This record gives sequence, structure tokens and C-alpha cells, in this order.
Amino acid sequence: MTTQVTTTQLIKMLQDTRLRTLELITDLNAEQLIGPKLDTVNPLRWEVGHVAYFYEYFVLRALYGRESILGDKADAIYDSIAVAHETRWDLPLLSFDETLDYMQGTQDALIACLRDEGITDAQRFMCQFGVFHEDMHTEAFLWGRQTLGYPTPVFANTLDTDSHRKAGPYIGFVDVPGGTFSIGVPDDGAFNFDNEKWAHSVTVEPFSIAKAPVTNIEFINFVDDGGYARDEFWCLDGIKWRNQREINHPGYWIDAGSDGWMVRRFDQILPLADHEPVIHVSWYEANAYARWAGARLPSEAEWEVAALGEKSPDGLIAPDTKRIYPWGNDPHGDEIANLDGRHMGPVDVAAFPEGDSAFGCRQMLGNAWEWCADTFAPYPGFETDAYEDYSRMLFGETKVLRGGAWTTRSRMMRGTYRNYFEPERWDVFSGFRLCK
Repeated sequence: MTTQVTTTQLIKMLQDTRLRTLELITDLNAEQLIGPKLDTVNPLRWEVGHVAYFYEYFVLRALYGRESILGDKADAIYDSIAVAHETRWDLPLLSFDETLDYMQGTQDALIACLRDEGITDAQRFMCQFGVFHEDMHTEAFLWGRQTLGYPTPVFANTLDTDSHRKAGPYIGFVDVPGGTFSIGVPDDGAFNFDNEKWAHSVTVEPFSIAKAPVTNIEFINFVDDGGYARDEFWCLDGIKWRNQREINHPGYWIDAGSDGWMVRRFDQILPLADHEPVIHVSWYEANAYARWAGARLPSEAEWEVAALGEKSPDGLIAPDTKRIYPWGNDPHGDEIANLDGRHMGPVDVAAFPEGDSAFGCRQMLGNAWEWCADTFAPYPGFETDAYEDYSRMLFGETKVLRGGAWTTRSRMMRGTYRNYFEPERWDVFSGFRLCK
């Protein structure tokens, strides 16, 4: 968000994100809501309770002085820092109906506080953080459903996707001049995540960046060329990861022989779409492909310049001009970016030309998260916010992704948003574009 939200807007956001949560869980049976014990997903029945607990702990209890609906049990079950991931299947979880009641109770209490008691800046910040936290978890629910092969969810706002799916390729590179550019967010009074703060100048050398993310058909060439077996393209940690997993193609791809490549999307086996971005690839795979292609992954700074920068009259990067979104400063529309699950999957990389950046890069917001070269690190002068563990625990341990995916909620997304995952994570909706 680029402006401070009103109480009315905040209440609508709370209700909207909760609707998405319910769309993702209410069609599942009791067994699916627990699921197998895996490192990359939570038991869904635990996770939706944790979403409610976040509002209760950080807003209702900390900022409005309310007691927990569940008493001491809430901390013992839903505190994600104190409760180890591998133990969450063995907890005395609430029943599904009780979990729904807990979710509704916390939301009703929060909305009543907002309406009856007003809101301070601190309360507004954490309420909005709570919405975005739930948005992040709804994206996690989606990759969890993908991981577990659950049915494709049904959203009330899904759009017809035929025209976008048939948009085709968008090949080539654009040249971006060197110069000084401000990355990060300014202190403008709006909500910002701690790892985006604050805007600071960087200098980049001239570079070329792909107009679109790498596609499935392009990645097939890497697979067919034995790219997964050629150590010269892989970093040492990547070789170790690849060998341990014994993989030779992206995780959800299926070699159907004479029928070509297929892919599993939720519970369906579908033909692999040539011109959609390759997704569900790790940083290791993205980096290996880039080396094989004679290119590299962009740095965070290069990615942000290409997404939000403009050219000055002297042919350099305009130092004092920065867009909020690749296409300008107006918020998202359905015709601009593939976000919010509106198209229920990725679409061809040539789709959404209206969302191009000033330098001509397409889909720098939406469709697929994009790995950058960088290890996730704080900006100069970094300070934590009220949720102290949001970023700092992952600095130095993860790689940066930018731009959001088809699963990401648009209200969170702007060009400065930074995501981060371990380099071995391939299950999230991650792709990449090349840089030279």
C-alpha cells in the first residue's frame, strides 16, 4: 500500500483476506486439513488457527489489552516461534469447527475495537500487517495444496484466462543504462515492511535484462542438453542438493515420452504450456540455467531499476524518478498483472503488455516470483518493527525473490517488495529472468 488506509478500508481488507482463507480450506476433509508431516507445509488446521492467533497476539492483546479467547492454550498451540514446525501435527489442535469459531471470534473482536475505540498509528500498522500476514498464508495454502495434490481451489473472482494463456512468447533483452538509483521505500507514512526500509542510493553499471521470465520451452532445452548433470553450471551447494534429490527436471514436471512433457497442477495432469514461465524451480536450478545460457541472475538493484526506473535525458538512469509499479503509480488492475489468483495459474509471458516497465520489461509484478542473485540482507540502517522476527532471522540464510506470483495478493505488491526463501526451495511459485 502506498497510502495510509482508513479504518473502513482496513475492515474491508480484513473481511476480504478471510474470505480467501475460507475459500482455500472449507472444501477439504478432515484428513486433508492435517496432511502428512512435511518440512515445507504446515497442517492446515494448525495454520488457519495461527492466522487468527497473529491478530489476537499482536493487536488485540498487545495493543487493545484484550484477553485471549483461548486463554493460555493459544500460546501453547499457535506461537510459530515457540512451537517447532515438526511438532505441529502432534498438538492438541482445536477441531475444525472450533478453529473456525476462533477465527471468527478474533475477527469480530478486532473489528469491534476498530469501530468502537478508534485506531492509533501503531494499531493501524499491526492490523495491516495482520492482513498481509494472512495474505502470505493464503499463498502458502496454495502451494501446500499444490504440494499435496489437493483439488484446484475455486475462487469467487476467477476470470476467463484463454486470451492470456494464448499470448505466446516475449523474447529478447532490453538495455538498461548505468547510473545512480534509489532502491527501497521512502518514509512516506504508509505501511512498509522492515526489510524495504529505507530508500538509499545504489550505483549500477549498464546491463541487459530479459524482457520476460524464462519459459517452459526454454527450460526444456536446458533439460534436454543434460543441464542437470553438468556440474560446470552448478554451484557446490547446488550440486549437493541436486544429487541428494536425484533430480533431472523441475519438481512437478512429468516426462510422458512421445507425448512430451506434462505437469501436475494441483490434482490435474496437464500438458506443459510452452510459453508460460517455468515455475517451481529452486534458486540452484535458476542459477544453473543462467550459467548454461551464458547469462546470470539479476541483482536486486538491477531488478528494481529495470522494474521501476526511467531513463533521463542524458541517457542514464533518472536518479530522481521512481515508479511505484512497473507501469506507473496507479494501483493494479486485472488487465495489468496476473495477481490475486484471478487466472488460477500462470499465463503466457507475452500477456499483460499494459504492465510493462519504462524499459520494456513485462510481468515484473505477478505471474511468477523471480529469483535474484542476492543473498537476503538488511538495507543500511535496518531496524525491526513490532513483529521483530519477520525479516532478521532470515538475513544471510535465504535468497531474494521479487515481483510476486499469480497467487500473490495485489494489495501487498509494489516494486520494492522483497520476498525470501532458502535456495533449495522449489515448491513455491518461483521462476526467474536472465541478466547480462
